[in-house]
Amino acid sequence: MPLAVHILGLSVFALGTSEFMLSGLLPPIAEDMDVTIPQAGLLISAFAIGMVVGAPLLAVATLRLPRRTTLITLLAVFGLGQVMGALAPNYPLLFASRVLSALACAGFWAVGAAVAVAMVPVTARARALALMIGGLSLANVLGVPAGAFLGEHLGWRSAFWAVAAASAVALAGVVTRIPALPRPAPGERPRLADEVRIYRDRQVWLSIVVVAFAAGGVFCAFSYFAPLLTEVAGLDDGWVPTVLALFGIGALAGTAIGGRFADAHLFGVLLGGLAGSTVVLVALALLGRYAAVAVVLSFLLGVTCFATAPALNARLFNVAAAAPTLAGATTTAAFNLGNTGGPWLGGTVIDAGFGYASTAWAGAALTATAIAVAGVSLRLHRRTPAASRVVSGPGAGSGVPGKTVRTDA
Repeated sequence: MPLAVHILGLSVFALGTSEFMLSGLLPPIAEDMDVTIPQAGLLISAFAIGMVVGAPLLAVATLRLPRRTTLITLLAVFGLGQVMGALAPNYPLLFASRVLSALACAGFWAVGAAVAVAMVPVTARARALALMIGGLSLANVLGVPAGAFLGEHLGWRSAFWAVAAASAVALAGVVTRIPALPRPAPGERPRLADEVRIYRDRQVWLSIVVVAFAAGGVFCAFSYFAPLLTEVAGLDDGWVPTVLALFGIGALAGTAIGGRFADAHLFGVLLGGLAGSTVVLVALALLGRYAAVAVVLSFLLGVTCFATAPALNARLFNVAAAAPTLAGATTTAAFNLGNTGGPWLGGTVIDAGFGYASTAWAGAALTATAIAVAGVSLRLHRRTPAASRVVSGPGAGSGVPGKTVRTDA
């Protein structure tokens, strides 16, 4: 893997820490800003919605701009958003800082994924994307617990300053290590009218649905892990950070496994990971009252869901290879649709009186749906003549414009 891909993973670590760290900072933020905890929770929703909206909008807005310049600008804006949040004197400005950060984060994800794919051969796409996703996994293992620790001992604003510092380090890496990709000839420059044609392909829409349901299924349960572990499994509150860290360790392991095998066995990894997540969620619903079992299943859920992530990303890039920037934006939006809809569904079944364990049942229903849709996509894929399974256009192979590459993934 080029060093530049590792730099992108480091950048994603900062982005992911900012996205998820508020789950451990809501009480002090609510107290300091004189709002309720549910109102403080809207800061999380604002970030997710900003990701959904911002990814395609910024992908379109920056379509014809140099990608390296775009990455630098977006990462700088993201860092400024963290500083704005750390200095925010009131809730509206803090809310605005989260929206600004989310928009920059979404754009960086979309463009960064396209850059990572453009710098490697088509047979190494999943591994390159796995390195970026690994930054997100590391954010769950180190960044989020560190943010909670800083918030508890130095105040919640210190967590924002820490992410701003991490963003500055990542920005230095992007400036010094991300190469300027070759500019395409005038007749080969991306055009919006050409890129949006990917949405005519039903395989693109099937891939979007699979991503959204896969992410939604996992986060339907994961968002309510704390009450599930304490109220259902009977663990003390002090165990929650440890179990969440175990989930993150499992996510790192799953990302490594998925990235290693997804390029050669894309549908096998995709379907196997989704099936594994479904089994784990069903087991959690049935056996979550046993503390030791719940801890082990939390680790396994991290493994299975993140093992699927490189395949989910690579599949969408394969079916939308003629529009790599919009492919990255679409993947980002689809994941965040799941990250928004899954917790909403989990809260709905809890409010309906089914209990915290019901979130695992609801999550399993979503991942099972993802399996069914992925099966339809595989059937259509097998019906497509092998000779026509090609990806072309900028970024299709090793970054050479106009190159056409055969792919059976």
